[in-house]
Amino acid sequence: MSNGDSERRNTKALEPSVIADPVELAKAEARNGLRQYDVGMEIAAEAIERGAFRLRPSMIMRLHLEALAGISAFAGICRPGAVEIGKSKHSPPAAHLVPELMEGLCDYVNDHWGASPIHLAAYVMWRLNWIHPFADGNGRTSRIASYVVMTIRAGQKMPGTPTIPEQIVGNRQPYFAALEAGDAAAADGTIDVSLMEQLIESLLAKQLVAFFTSVGGNLSTRV
Repeated sequence: MSNGDSERRNTKALEPSVIADPVELAKAEARNGLRQYDVGMEIAAEAIERGAFRLRPSMIMRLHLEALAGISAFAGICRPGAVEIGKSKHSPPAAHLVPELMEGLCDYVNDHWGASPIHLAAYVMWRLNWIHPFADGNGRTSRIASYVVMTIRAGQKMPGTPTIPEQIVGNRQPYFAALEAGDAAAADGTIDVSLMEQLIESLLAKQLVAFFTSVGGNLSTRV
C-alpha cells in the first residue's frame, strides 16, 4: 500500500516551518529523529536504573523539543491554537484543553502501571495523537513516547532493528488504521486500543526476530 503524502494523516497547523528548504528540512528532521531516540532511551535507562517512574507531561515535552529543535518555533511547547488532521475524521480538542488532557494521559498511564507494556504503549500512541498537543511533530513524539513507556514498563531495552517506531514510519497505513479505530471508540465514549495493541505486538515480534536472526538464530530450529 502506498505511503505517499496523499495517504498520510498530516497536521495542518498555522505556523510555517523555520526551515524553508525541503532538503535542509529533511536533513534536520533526520538528525533530530536520531537525537530524539537517543534521549528517549536515556530517559528509559535512568528510570529503569532508579526502579521508579511516573509519566509526566514534561517528559513528553522534552521528547517533542528534541524532534523539532531548530525546525519549529513551537518546539517543546503546546500548540497555541487549533490544528486539523488531514485524512482523518477526528478533530483535535481546543488548545486551552490540551494541558489538562496531557495530565489525564499521564494519570492513566501511572494509575494503570500494572497493565501490560503493550497496552500502555498502545494507549500512549493513540491518546497523544488524539490530543494532538503540538503544532507539528505529534506523530514522531507519540511513537517515541510510546516506545519509552513500553521500555520502562518492560524493565529493559528491547533488542533488534528496525525498532517499532522505525517500522511504523516504513509502513504507516496499519498505524493510521489503529489510530482511527481508537478515535472511533473514543467518539462513542469508550477506550479501545486493541487494534493498536495488535499492531505493536506484531511489530515487536518482528523487531525481536530480527535480533534473533542477527545473532545466528534459526527460526526453523526445533527444540
